[in-house]
Amino acid sequence: MEDLLDGLDPVQRAAVVSEAQPLCILAGAGSGKTRVLTRRIALRVRTGSASVEHVLALTFTRRAAGELATRLGALGIRDRVAAGTFHALASAQLRRRWADRGERPPTLLERKGRLLGPLLPRGGAVAPADVAAEIEWAKARLLRPDGYEAAAEAAGRRLPLPAARLAALYAAYEHEKARRGLLDFDDLLSQCADALETDAAFAATQRWRFRHLFVDEFQDVNPLQFRLLEAWRGDRADLCVVGDPDQAIYAWNGADAGYLNDFRRRFPTAEVVSLDRNYRSTPQVLAVANATLGRPRLTATRGGGPAPTVTAYPSDRDEAGQVTRALRRRGATVGWSHMAVLTRTHAQLVLFEEALQAAGVPYRTRGAVAFLDRPEVSEALAEVGRRPGAPLASALPDLRDLLDRWPEGDERASSLENLDRLARELLAADPAATIANFGGWLRTTLGGDPPVAGGAAVELATFHAAKGLEWPVVFCAGLEQGLVPISHAESPGARAEERRLLYVAVTRAEQELHLSWAERRTFGARTLARSPSPWLAAVEGAVRDLAEGGSGADWRRFLDEGRARLDAAPRFQRPGGRADPTVLQALRSWRASTARASGVPAFVVLHDTILATVAEAEPADRSALLALPGVGPVKADRYGDALLAVVASCAR
Repeated sequence: MEDLLDGLDPVQRAAVVSEAQPLCILAGAGSGKTRVLTRRIALRVRTGSASVEHVLALTFTRRAAGELATRLGALGIRDRVAAGTFHALASAQLRRRWADRGERPPTLLERKGRLLGPLLPRGGAVAPADVAAEIEWAKARLLRPDGYEAAAEAAGRRLPLPAARLAALYAAYEHEKARRGLLDFDDLLSQCADALETDAAFAATQRWRFRHLFVDEFQDVNPLQFRLLEAWRGDRADLCVVGDPDQAIYAWNGADAGYLNDFRRRFPTAEVVSLDRNYRSTPQVLAVANATLGRPRLTATRGGGPAPTVTAYPSDRDEAGQVTRALRRRGATVGWSHMAVLTRTHAQLVLFEEALQAAGVPYRTRGAVAFLDRPEVSEALAEVGRRPGAPLASALPDLRDLLDRWPEGDERASSLENLDRLARELLAADPAATIANFGGWLRTTLGGDPPVAGGAAVELATFHAAKGLEWPVVFCAGLEQGLVPISHAESPGARAEERRLLYVAVTRAEQELHLSWAERRTFGARTLARSPSPWLAAVEGAVRDLAEGGSGADWRRFLDEGRARLDAAPRFQRPGGRADPTVLQALRSWRASTARASGVPAFVVLHDTILATVAEAEPADRSALLALPGVGPVKADRYGDALLAVVASCAR
C-alpha cells in the first residue's frame, strides 16, 4: 500500500487514507487534487473497502474523466472505473431502463435553437442561443416556467427579453418538446432523478451498482446535478467530493458553490480536509495569486523564479504586438506549447490572433470558434456581402446597425466591434476598397491556417477556458476596469466571482507570469481611455515587495486602494462623461417607454453608449445626429425625430 502513499505530503496522505464518510477535500489550485482523488480510489480498491465495479466517479468534462481513468490504470486499477459527466452517466442509465422496459428511447434534441427559432419573431434582436441559455439556467436551478420570472429578477440576471416573455417562451418550448416526444440534455438529468426517486426497483439497481461515489470539481455542481447525486446516493454515506471554493466561477451558469462551502452543515458527520500546499507555481507567482484573491490561500513548495511583471501599454495594439515579441523571444528556449495568452473574453483574443499570425508564431485558440466562423460575424458578412461591388465605406453604417442588436459588453457586440475595426483598417490602407475586397482581405489576415502543423503552439484562451490547465509561461492581458471585472458584474457576488476568475487565470502559471493592460482600447470606431483593473493595486504591491527582496506578502496595504478604485471607477468607460445629467435622464426615460411599447429590452432600442453620446453632443438636427458614432441611417430613421425632440425639450 505504501506505493500509493509515496510522494504525498501529510495532509494529502490524510485525505487518501481517511475512513470518513462522507469526506470533503478542499483542494487549492495546484495542490494535487487529481493525485489525491485517484490515490484514494486506488487505495480503497486495493484494501477491499471499495470494489472497482461499484465505483462511480463524476467529472464535469470528458477530458477529466479520461485523465482520471488513465491515472487509475497507471496505479494498477486495470478494470475501468465508471467515470464520466453527469449527463453521460444519466443517459446511459436511462437508456438501459428504457431497454429493460421495452420502451423506445425519446429522440435527443441536441440544439434548443431548433425549437426556439420558430417561436421567436423574425428579424428580432434576440438569438435563440440567448433564450436557450436562460432555459438552461432555469433548469439547472430546478425552476419551472411559472417560477422563472421571479427567480431571474431576484438573481439580477441580464436578460435578452423581459422576464415574463422569457417565461412564456420557456413554457412554449417545453410544450413543443413534449408534443414532439423530444428530450434535451437537461431532461436527461431530471428524468434520471425522477426515475430514481419514484421507481424503487430502478433505484435499488443503480444504488447497488454504484456504491462508492466520488465527485470532482464539486464547487461547480448546480441544484439539478446535486438532486441527481442525492438520488444516486440514497441513504448511504459513501461519498467523497473534491473542490475549491476559490475556483467557483460558474454561478452565472447555475452552479452553486454553497454545496461545497456548506458541506459539513449538510452532512454533519463529514470530515473536511484542506489542501493548501501548491506544487505547481513558484513562490513569486503565488504571491501574486494571493494578492489577486485578496487573502493568503496557497503555500509554495517549489523553488524561486522570476518576479511577475505588470505592464501598462499605450494601446491594445501595442499590447498585442509586445506580447507577441516576448513570445517569439522565448519560443526557441521555452517551447511554443509551454506558453499561453489568457484574456477575459474571446473578443480580446482577436488582436493576438492577428499579431501572432503576422509574426509567424504558431498558435491555437482553445474553446473558441474561429473569428470568421462566429455566427454573428458570418451573419454580418452575409448582410453586407449582398453588394460586393459597393465601396466598403458604405457598409460601415450597416455594421454599426448590426452591432446595435447586442448590449455593450456582450461577446457578439465585441465580435462586431472587431469586424468594424478591421473594416476601418482596410479603408485606412485602401480607401477605395470594396466589400468584396474586404472578404478576401479578412481571409488573408485571419482566415489562413496558423502555422501549427498539429504540434507545438502558443495557447490562446479565455480565463474560463484555461481552468484546469497550466503552462510554464503565462501572459494575462487586457486587465482593465470594464473587462476585469467585466462591466456587467454589478452585484457584490458577481464581482467576487470575477475576482476568483482572475485568480484562476493567474494560478495557471508555473514559472513566469506577465500581466498587462492598455491605456487606450479600440471598440469598433471608438478609441477609449482605459484604467487598470482595481485588483492590480494589490498585485503591484506584491511585485514591488518581491523586487525589493521581500516575500511578496506586503500587498495587503494596497487592498484599500484597490477597493477605492473599484468603487470610484465606472463599470465601463464610455462616452458621455460630460453629458448634462438632465438630458441623459430624459433620454433614458424616452428609451424605457419606447422599449416597453415595443416589448423589447432597452438596449435593443439604443445602447447606453449611443445614448450617452447623444446626451453629450446634444445634436440639433439630423445631420449632427448622423455624425455621431454608432448612429447609423437605420437608427436615425427609426428614432431620430424622437431623439432630437427629447434633446430640444431639455434645452428650453
